[in-house]
Amino acid sequence: MSDNPIPLRLKQARNKIGISQKELGIKIGMDESSASGRMNHYEKGRHVPDIETLRKIAQELNVPLNYFLCEDDLSAELACLISRLDDTSKKILITELEKLEDSELKKVVDQRENSPEIAIDIKDL
Repeated sequence: MSDNPIPLRLKQARNKIGISQKELGIKIGMDESSASGRMNHYEKGRHVPDIETLRKIAQELNVPLNYFLCEDDLSAELACLISRLDDTSKKILITELEKLEDSELKKVVDQRENSPEIAIDIKDL
């Protein structure tokens, strides 16, 4: 992906709900005569929307704002899924991910203790 993930993410989210660039621009408050052109510039990466415009686009496309900044497809998908959770579910997910992270670290430590030839500095994890 290029340095700026916004153009690709914007196009993906817009196409997913099946609206034109012009329709999206108008829905977020752009003038009808310039909506298509401005959205095209955003999707081509010629211009970057300011944060408030990007927030309006995200709301209209039903994606979280951070979706546009994800560097890979899996992170973008996770951002969308997580944004749909209520706060209680988000806290549960954080706890479970922390457990998983701790479990993975324990596996590495156990592996190192059982295999002295593996030289892993735990500080580097």
